[in-house]
Amino acid sequence: MRGARGTGVDTLRAAVFDLDGTLANTLPAISKLLVKVASEQGCSVTARQAAAAIGKPPGTAFGRLLGRPEDDSRVQAAINRYRELFSYEVLCQGPQLLFPGVSAGLSALRAHGVELAVATSKPTRSAEALLDVMGIRDLVGPVIGQDMVRRGKPHPEMVLRAAGRLGVAAWQTAYVGDTVGDMRMAVTARMEPVAVTYGVGTFGELAAVAGTRMCSSFKDVVSVIAAARPRPAMAAGAAGAARAVQRRR
Repeated sequence: MRGARGTGVDTLRAAVFDLDGTLANTLPAISKLLVKVASEQGCSVTARQAAAAIGKPPGTAFGRLLGRPEDDSRVQAAINRYRELFSYEVLCQGPQLLFPGVSAGLSALRAHGVELAVATSKPTRSAEALLDVMGIRDLVGPVIGQDMVRRGKPHPEMVLRAAGRLGVAAWQTAYVGDTVGDMRMAVTARMEPVAVTYGVGTFGELAAVAGTRMCSSFKDVVSVIAAARPRPAMAAGAAGAARAVQRRR
């Protein structure tokens, strides 16, 4: 783990999470829906192609699937159709969409004093609805969706905004996700990159991003983050040392 700059104390005060493929096992349902919507637009898309589009902003995803510019009318029609069907095809599954250990794990992190947020390529309204039907909306704080930033993943704007809303410095924050783009975003933001291997990205792809902590389950995620919480005595000692340095200057 990276330590607090100049203190040598491991410090993670917050964790920001990706949603699809990290907290929510929506990938099969979303992949099926992407194939369906693309088919309605006259494009034959394989399940593999659909899976590769998951986690990207809607315009980017459908632009690639349909082979058209993001501002093309058919791409926009596909996005609207996808959003129309999302409740019936995905949200209807409710708490069954949670990956094992997520609810208990988020509760445990809160008990450790870790501030929690979500940063996702989904529109904020869709993300809020998904968190709500899964029964974990009250366990996380700010939700930053694609519509709340000018530049989506892998640009760090959304994770930096999430950390700002939590009032925690980026270097004291972990970003947990399941794609290479997630990990690169975390590194660019100077956050701790924590990857789950049960989502979209393969172990090899994720591990290739320098500094990434690999987790095969959400229980592992909790262990990694909780272990980097400073013990009160250590935190107090570091703060006292910092004050002593200031007095000597």
